[in-house]
Amino acid sequence: MELRALRYFVAVADELHFGRAAERLHIAQPAVSQQIARLERELGVRLFDRSPRRVRLTAAGERVLDAARATLAAADQVQLAAKQVMTTVRLGTAAGLTARLERGIDALRERAPDFAVVLVDLPVEARLNALRQGELDVALARGVRSAPGLTVLPAWTERLFAVVSRRHPAADRPAVGLAELAGDTLRVPAREHDPRLHDAVVLALHESASCPAAGRPAGTLQDTIVEVGSDPRSWTVLPADQVAEIRSTRVRAVPLDPAITIDGSVVVAAGHADNAAECVVSAFRDAPSTVEGVAGSRRPVA
Repeated sequence: MELRALRYFVAVADELHFGRAAERLHIAQPAVSQQIARLERELGVRLFDRSPRRVRLTAAGERVLDAARATLAAADQVQLAAKQVMTTVRLGTAAGLTARLERGIDALRERAPDFAVVLVDLPVEARLNALRQGELDVALARGVRSAPGLTVLPAWTERLFAVVSRRHPAADRPAVGLAELAGDTLRVPAREHDPRLHDAVVLALHESASCPAAGRPAGTLQDTIVEVGSDPRSWTVLPADQVAEIRSTRVRAVPLDPAITIDGSVVVAAGHADNAAECVVSAFRDAPSTVEGVAGSRRPVA
């Protein structure tokens, strides 16, 4: 028994007219009549009473019609399932985003279970170039406001924290102002390690109208944490998600007051802000991070 014959049968049953059924199916009427006759022979029953003036279902035809509709619906579901291919999203990321990634990917899977996320860890400039070359579908980045050939979609905001030695006078404070840190040495990770984040942090401090003087640039983030932990008169400033990944017991993270924030974005190639990208943006907007305060307390961060 062919599904085609069942489709022809349902069309005739709906129209109760072979000519109209043929028009609906976009085929010649004799082909419809031949398929119905073949189906009747195969089933061993008459499905229609035919006369020059009318066509109507027989009792057997009424019974077969319900089963035919159910069979065709099931066949359509099989075809739909076969077409639902898992969509792979190549997501560029970097260190210091683990907590947000975990929550963002969980939210993404709730919204779009058919997305398979492949994480690619690259420095920020390599991340952006990979987008331009089609090697990534989307990328996460802090401090990127615009980039040639790319579309920047703002997705989240992180609060900045002052990170100080546990021997620093502000180490146990609930918050600290930049003016209170003015006499100490600000150590910022060297620009070459993450120029976008470096520039965004420096700009955020300048825009606060009380920018402290910076000391010698530090090396990597890990080097910066070690140096700050060894010097009670130095400090650095980091976004909340990076603070969440500090494991040193020699430093403390203290919120800046008034609050200073930095923006995070989902970046895609220009003209590729499709459903997948919008879904990633929505997921990361709905995925607040939680700062594991290195002073031993948990601080939720929007």
